[in-house]
Amino acid sequence: MSRYADREQAGRRLAHALGHYAGRPNVIVLGLPRGGVLVAAEVATSLQAPLDVFTVRKLGVPWNRELAVGAIASGEVAVFDHDAMQQLGITMADMADVIAHEERELARRDALFRGGRGPLALSERTVIVVDDGLATGATMTAAVDAIRSLGATRIVAAVPVASESACDAMRARADECVCLEVPAPFYGVGYWYDDFHDVSDAEVLAILAEHPPTPNPA
Repeated sequence: MSRYADREQAGRRLAHALGHYAGRPNVIVLGLPRGGVLVAAEVATSLQAPLDVFTVRKLGVPWNRELAVGAIASGEVAVFDHDAMQQLGITMADMADVIAHEERELARRDALFRGGRGPLALSERTVIVVDDGLATGATMTAAVDAIRSLGATRIVAAVPVASESACDAMRARADECVCLEVPAPFYGVGYWYDDFHDVSDAEVLAILAEHPPTPNPA
């Protein structure tokens, strides 16, 4: 596959694959901060659907925060890859400091990105959860589990690029999984973007200001 120029281009391509959801009144698009929000904004615009964020933090091993063995999400949801932890010789006690740090960051981002707004009203809604890619899938898994606990009728996991193992796992977990590209070898999410810069809080806030939330449909 060719690389995406940036997350915005990836979002426009992803929106095309999700076109059958356009104009449906019960659909909401949730971006996973921070990079996933740039992709999700393009999807929401194309589908004429409201946009919001759903905060998730991956849990990396103490010596490499990018090597995820779990994730936490809003709603006190935690997901762990116990097989990977066993292979790496990591215990829950070893992860305690990482978990505490990421819980604080989760709370900070929730307060920053969602402000004083109440909990997401997802009951009886079709929720399209968007990220910029899936490597292990831990982050998306935590998001899907948390969103399901909030009463969503249908959950669609949607990403521009994913590893084969993560895409397969997500197909078994979400009601629908859209992975535009599943390259092998995978190399990592960032490899498939020409521009994969670290997205700032300010960028996310600017996008959310352009997509004010709409009330839950009756």
